[in-house]
Amino acid sequence: MANQRSFLLRMALFSKVRALSWDVSKPKGCPWAFLSTACEGSITDMVTEEKQRERTNLKESSQNHDFWRERLADQMLPLWRLNYEEQLKVKLESLKKNLETLEIRLRKSGTGDPKLAAKSEKLSSLLHPFMPSPVVDGYRNKSSFSINQGPDGNPKTVGYYLKSWGGSNIFCIQPSHLKDIPEKHNQVAQCFEAFLRQSTLGSPIDSWKGGLWHELIVRTNFLGHTMAIIIFNPQELSQEKLCVQTEEIKKFFLTGPGALCDLTSLYVKERTPRHQQLTPFQLLAGEPYLFEEILGLKVRISPGAFFQLNTSAAEVLYQTVGEVGQVDPNTVILDFSHGTGATGLSLAQQASQIFSMSLVGQALEDAKWTAAFNGITNWESHRGNVKEIMLQLSESQEDSRSLMALVDPSQCGLSNRVVQDIRNCKAIQRLVFVSCRPYGKSIENIIELCRPPNPDGNLLGEPFVLRQAVPVDMFPHSHQCELVMLFTR
Repeated sequence: MANQRSFLLRMALFSKVRALSWDVSKPKGCPWAFLSTACEGSITDMVTEEKQRERTNLKESSQNHDFWRERLADQMLPLWRLNYEEQLKVKLESLKKNLETLEIRLRKSGTGDPKLAAKSEKLSSLLHPFMPSPVVDGYRNKSSFSINQGPDGNPKTVGYYLKSWGGSNIFCIQPSHLKDIPEKHNQVAQCFEAFLRQSTLGSPIDSWKGGLWHELIVRTNFLGHTMAIIIFNPQELSQEKLCVQTEEIKKFFLTGPGALCDLTSLYVKERTPRHQQLTPFQLLAGEPYLFEEILGLKVRISPGAFFQLNTSAAEVLYQTVGEVGQVDPNTVILDFSHGTGATGLSLAQQASQIFSMSLVGQALEDAKWTAAFNGITNWESHRGNVKEIMLQLSESQEDSRSLMALVDPSQCGLSNRVVQDIRNCKAIQRLVFVSCRPYGKSIENIIELCRPPNPDGNLLGEPFVLRQAVPVDMFPHSHQCELVMLFTR
């Protein structure tokens, strides 16, 4: 009996007694009173009571529009209540803690710069003040909206996902109040929601099992050109019915109520499981690409290609990369950045030569078009390894040039092969590492780049040492930013 009671106490402790991410007020009453109640009944009773409580809370708040809007804002943009200057202070303190964590990890790995240690400098002292975003509100050039039921139960709601009180339900909340989304994106989302609600085809609910309508992506540029991409799950619909649906979408946005969106491009795309081959984007109407002007370059952007979400701040980011990396006419850049190659291409006029090492698919084709259109002749795509580049450079007999690696990886970080190539190439004396998540996988990559050599392993080259860290705010109102870090040997 004692063991059973102890088990119930532990289960109650780990059930729901914790702070909520959206910072709502705690339930009334003392936690110990909750524990004593739990011990009187069974675990099943506790679960049932919790579900009843959630249904009651949901019923009471389902019509409270402001309640859901505020919760969504707290989830998506946790700094939205602060003025911009205060936001940057919060982010800077967070980055200092990240660098302190990195320093601890590096010391444990046996890494340390004797010169820095003698001066008792810490990595956090290398952090520069923030480079602010030129645009604070409505800065996004791309928004992704989901389709599911809203708090009112309507299964054809277009918005962002938000969990219910107990976490057992997920709702879509219309995000028109969020400070980072431009009005044009909200307009397209609202029109698509109107299309769904007038459609006689089945509801998109139960997206985990594969509802018909999955996602709406809206992309815009400085000129106001707008691309809408509708992603759907075909389920068991025949090809004939799918064609009818695509024609209805096309008619709605070209000549129907959605025409007010004045779309430049309209795409649809079939969603497929990750292990299957990706399906192509199907252009229903308009232009196949968006074009953006950035630092004097005209950049082509395909529907599936990555491009920085904040175009104005991206210009600040690219300029910062050039300054931190000390790029000059003698610099050869090995660019391991993902996306459309815009970072490397923006530095082409300053550098001797740019080798883009990691572009594939639409992104590669976009980069080739951008280079050709802007008359850039010192850029080329290279799918080989660093050794092949070094052989090519040695044959050019320009030994006075310096080699710099530029890294701006996706959220998955760098592959082990890329880390090893950079570490083991002695000619690379400078490394600029750009990260929108200076933690997690980025931290692991940095530790591998900075740790002592392991002759019995794959890291043979001299380790890198962090010299500068310059934050660029790409995402106002959120905790995220881009951190530009300079490493040297």
